[in-house]
Amino acid sequence: MNNYKLTIQYDGKNYRGWQKLSDSDKTIQSKLEKVLSTLVDEEVNVIGSGRTDAGVHARKQIANFHTEKDLKWKDVLKHCYTYLPEDIVVKSCDKVDEKFHARYNAKKKIYTYRICNSAFGDAFERKYSYLVDKKLNIDKMLAASKYFIGIHDFKSFTSMKSKKKSTVREIYDISINCIGDMVEITYIGEGFLHNMIRILTGTLIEVGLGKMKIDEIPTIMDGLERSDAGFTAPAHGLFLVDVIY
Repeated sequence: MNNYKLTIQYDGKNYRGWQKLSDSDKTIQSKLEKVLSTLVDEEVNVIGSGRTDAGVHARKQIANFHTEKDLKWKDVLKHCYTYLPEDIVVKSCDKVDEKFHARYNAKKKIYTYRICNSAFGDAFERKYSYLVDKKLNIDKMLAASKYFIGIHDFKSFTSMKSKKKSTVREIYDISINCIGDMVEITYIGEGFLHNMIRILTGTLIEVGLGKMKIDEIPTIMDGLERSDAGFTAPAHGLFLVDVIY
């Protein structure tokens, strides 16, 4: 059995997320599986490094699939580019060890949330950044973000409904960079819960706008109540930037 690793880019605005659904084919996984199955003439299961939510984008999503066929990387890229929608592009294809698993072997994931901090939005960025039209205090946001670094229970920062799954995660680093009016918050962690980055971002925005105090963050984390944290920032500002193995 051959195992192939894919590097994928996608614009998530037209899709209901990465994971395939029983009632819709408007997911990234579904589109990839359909196209790859026609290439190898057998049913294909594509395994992603993680599930991006509806509307979230990826600059570098990693996935793998197994097949009996021995494929050439150029043929895979050409077939995918020809038959996938234009907002999904497979950038590379590599034959890897049969045991490689895009999800279980991932060591770090890097996400960036983009905020346009301007009185008026940018015509070319409005679909890929969240407009905040009042001035953000970046220093306060950065100070608040330090509380999130390390191993913590992030139950207050997820919309996950399951009570059986652990909500403990480790964040290695959070950085905030400003390029003109664009504010980019980058999160590096072992993995993230459902809506976790978007809720962390919403919380940091509230701190930056003076709606929440920095010293409230530890209390919110200890309380383990979703209602205490900030709002869920819209999906269209979030990008999966890289997956480290």
